[in-house]
Amino acid sequence: MTLSIAFTASDAPSAQTARAALVARYGDAPEDSADVIVALGGDGFMLQTLHRTQALDAPVYGMNRGTVGFLMNAFHESDLIERLQEAQEEVLNPLRMRATRMDGSVHEALAINEVSLLRQGPQAAKLKITVDGRLRMEELVCDGALVSTPAGSTAYNYSAHGPILPIGSDVLALTAIAPFRPRRWRGALLPKTAHVRIDVTDPEKRPVMADADSRSVRDVVSVEIQSAPEVAHRILFDPGHGLEERLIREQFV
Repeated sequence: MTLSIAFTASDAPSAQTARAALVARYGDAPEDSADVIVALGGDGFMLQTLHRTQALDAPVYGMNRGTVGFLMNAFHESDLIERLQEAQEEVLNPLRMRATRMDGSVHEALAINEVSLLRQGPQAAKLKITVDGRLRMEELVCDGALVSTPAGSTAYNYSAHGPILPIGSDVLALTAIAPFRPRRWRGALLPKTAHVRIDVTDPEKRPVMADADSRSVRDVVSVEIQSAPEVAHRILFDPGHGLEERLIREQFV
């Protein structure tokens, strides 16, 4: 079986050098007609590639040429065709963010890892949390809060002491970032179908920004977050090194 491969790489010198070597060896097809897209870089570049190519049919296979490689496979040049033919596919559904700013403008974005709200200034944020139309927390005083997918649960969510979620679970993690009041509140587990709305109390005095996979919106007054099951990102992993194994392994480091 002959595979048509499109190669894309981050700006890092190691990624660009790897791309040049792979293109010389395997050729380089246009992304819109390729059987598979090979992304060379770190996790940030992989997220960019998945977002950029979400309308294409080709799955994405990442090889680590960056600093973090949770979503990436190890880099080897010589046996790429065999690895692609044996690779196992994971399907990821992102979160949809709808953020409303103080000027009334509305901004939408998708997030494969998490949607986060973060204080912009020196004062803590004051947030109000509603889930499926029901007010669940009148006031959360914190540096921020985030909603994470299972795929993103080992990223910012885990650093904020949120739980690692099994990749096949229909669950989202709602996690507080440095909560001051309630001081011991660490968040909640929500069904994947949940509609989360977070309102910012006193946004002029305590400004807050929203972020979806590093795409930021400043001065928000409310953010609505829910899963987007109609969007499916296809990502390939070497056998025995898929997301399920990586999530389990991460908990025993």
